[in-house]
Amino acid sequence: MRKTTFALCFGNRGFMPGELILEARKDLVKVLNEEGYDYILMEEKATRYGAIETRAEGLLYAKWLKEHQGQYDGVIFSMPIFVDENGAITALQDAGVPILMQAYPDEIGKLGFATRRDAYCGKFSVTDVFSQYKVPFTVLKPHVVHPLSKAFRDNLRDFSAICAVVNGMKRFNVGCIGARTTAFKTVRFDEIALQKYGINVESFDLSELIDFVNKLKDDDKEVLIKEKVLENYSNCSLVPKKNLNTLAKISVVIDKYIKDYNLDAITLRCWNEMETILRVCPCVLLSELNDRGIVASCEIDLCSAITMRAMNLASQQPTAVLDWNNNYGDDEDKVILFHCGPVAQSLMSEKGCVTEHKMFAKNDSGSGWGTNEGRIRDFPMTFSNCKTEDGKLIVYVSEGEFTKDVIEKGFFGCGGVALISNLQDKLIFLARNGFKHHTSVGVGHLKAVLEEAFKTYLKYDVVSIEVK
Repeated sequence: MRKTTFALCFGNRGFMPGELILEARKDLVKVLNEEGYDYILMEEKATRYGAIETRAEGLLYAKWLKEHQGQYDGVIFSMPIFVDENGAITALQDAGVPILMQAYPDEIGKLGFATRRDAYCGKFSVTDVFSQYKVPFTVLKPHVVHPLSKAFRDNLRDFSAICAVVNGMKRFNVGCIGARTTAFKTVRFDEIALQKYGINVESFDLSELIDFVNKLKDDDKEVLIKEKVLENYSNCSLVPKKNLNTLAKISVVIDKYIKDYNLDAITLRCWNEMETILRVCPCVLLSELNDRGIVASCEIDLCSAITMRAMNLASQQPTAVLDWNNNYGDDEDKVILFHCGPVAQSLMSEKGCVTEHKMFAKNDSGSGWGTNEGRIRDFPMTFSNCKTEDGKLIVYVSEGEFTKDVIEKGFFGCGGVALISNLQDKLIFLARNGFKHHTSVGVGHLKAVLEEAFKTYLKYDVVSIEVK
């Protein structure tokens, strides 16, 4: 993982106590070093206190920022005092990355003119002007916060995640391997609408993948290496040698697509040609890709791949696409979320076991080797998904937790019990508003981070499924 790098910018105003800016420079550097972030900082001698007050100083900072383009993920605009908004907007209107507005609190006993900051008020002056210029920015609680406080350290973690989501989502490539499965109109999407949001779709015919697989030799070095990867990744002891070899070949071909087309995520037509022609089920391959940090969804659910990628960027952990599959007894706030086996091994309670897909084996024995069966471990989770409609990308985000509740042994695939408050009302909303039978899940409570990234910077249409 690369450390998040912040560009630091400090505001000034002539009649305020400017020496407080020097303290702020030290405070920000101290907390960033302690929290493990990188930073770039304009030299103190470049302007008075190394801060921005006038338009001329703003232009100077903008030039400096341009010279360091690509070296920073976000900007922290620090207001140690009531700062001049003209210099601030000139400095940052073309930053092109998320901007965190941080204002210092005043202290009781230091409200005399020589030490009073007035940043509480001044922050509104800056945010008002940024709003007039249509420059997006982030404001977090509390309104004023000292950089060395725990609250600001929490703000930093959230802002770092926001930067990761925004910078990773504003332009990326998704590989769509195979056409939509005929039976699933639920996963239809508008490719041109997605392009408007910077999401580029590269489509590949499944027949091409099958042809590439058939041209690989059983003993090709890269195939044998991939076999070992799969054997180390999950328990493959039940898988016939020929089927494991075929799974390895498919993995080699998918890796080539990812490399050749610079794919950041993929979605795969996983049935039924894989089973009837190649005699495998590719679940474990998607599982392994997700653990590698390459978002991979099944059933050509490209929209789920989008929200999976966002949560992967925010949490820096694997994500999964799951079915809203079963009620859990009479508990209306619990649901079994399940899929055949594409869940990342690291999201499971123990090492999975690669088996034959029971649905395919029922009518065509030996056709479905590749499901990575197991149980999803307990963790706080975020769930999200999206759809394209009328040229817009519409997304929901909510939170819950995977529990330790047991799912009986006869339940095949990989599933877990999720506890979600007001679940029944949320399900009604999803049904009435045309969201699919899948949702994607990520580790941790990420709702606030994702909604800030989606609404403020990426301009997705975010709908609330929360019930008050």
